[in-house]
Order: sequence, then C-alpha cells, then structure tokens
Amino acid sequence: MRPMDFQRARSNEQREMRRARILAVTSEMLEEMPVAKVSLNELSRRVGLAKSNVLRYFESREAVLLQLLDAELHEWAAQVDAWLVESPADCLERIAQVADVVASSIAERPVMCDLISAQSAVLERNISTEVAVQHKYAIAGEVETITRAMVRALPELSNEQAWQVVAYTILLTAGAWPQSRPAPAIQAAYDLEPDLAAGQMDFTETLRDLIRVTITGLLASA
Repeated sequence: MRPMDFQRARSNEQREMRRARILAVTSEMLEEMPVAKVSLNELSRRVGLAKSNVLRYFESREAVLLQLLDAELHEWAAQVDAWLVESPADCLERIAQVADVVASSIAERPVMCDLISAQSAVLERNISTEVAVQHKYAIAGEVETITRAMVRALPELSNEQAWQVVAYTILLTAGAWPQSRPAPAIQAAYDLEPDLAAGQMDFTETLRDLIRVTITGLLASA
C-alpha cells in the first residue's frame, strides 16, 4: 500500500472514499465468512488502517455492517423497481411474477441475506441512537421504493398491503436464509438419513412460495 494511503483523510471527498473502501472490504470479507467472523482487527488489517482509524469513520463493527446493509438494500430496491413492470397478464399470473422477481432478486444477494439474518440480533446492537435513526430511515426509504413498484405491477394491492408484503418478505428472508444453509453436522445428518432430507429447503423456491401465499392471502382478506 502506498504511504499516502495512511494519511488522514482531510476533505469530505477523501473521507467518503475511505468510508467506501471500508465498506467494500467488509463486503469482500462477507463473501468469505459469516457475519460473526467479521472482526474490526481483520477489517483494519485488510483496509490498511489502524483499528482506531477505522473507528474514525464508523463508531463500531456493527455500524460498519449496518451501513453495508443499507447500501445492499438500496441496490436491491433499485433492481426490483426496474424489474417490476406493468403487465396485461391476469391477477394470479402477475402475483406469480411479482413473487418470482422479488425472491430471485434477493437470492442473488447473499451478502444482503447474511446481513438481514443478523440485523436484529447483531447489527442493531452496539450502535448509537443517531446511527439507529439513520438506519431506520434508510430502510423505510427502500421499502417505500419497492412498495410503489409492487403496486405498479400489481394494482390490486393497496399501498398498505404492498408495504406489508415487503416487510414480511424481509422477515421471511431473515429466517429462511440461514435455514437453507445448514451447519455441517445438520447437512451430514440430511445426507446420512434420507428421511430427514425433507427438512432441507431451497431458499429461492421457499421464499417465492411464501411471498405468493402472502399476497394471495392479503388480497383474499381485503
């Protein structure tokens, strides 16, 4: 690493570049290891900064991960907004299309899925109220983007119902993602005992079905 990389970032642009670098390295680490294994010490080493310097840009490890989750959610919302379009198909077919787009777009983002799974139990701990407020507003904005896209593709849904679908989808992701990636001992049990294999799940297929059932149920109960 060049000596200039160790100099303190003085301008706003330099600080944002440093923050972006920290987030990019964190994302790379999450492609190699689970959230629980991401440490400030290893992150600092890979970024080329002292741990104390990383904490100049983010108040804690959890704040780094939370900011990365916000960025992942922003990209996901933009993708769904682009993919969900008006269609002349009948209602049931459009429900299936919406469920497929949302589930597939989530499955393409394993880092986001890992972070969502750890959000309540890990990421939202050890942060300040200021960071929490920023995070919750960021999530609200992305949920609103997807809500509008969902109503555009499926106008039978009210704004409130579409918001519920998005909120439930995030909750379902938090549970289904780790369940679809069993620990080695559990996977070995599935491999050893065929009768237990029914407990395995395909994440995309499961999430797609759950979203479809959720939408159908909300429309039926209206």
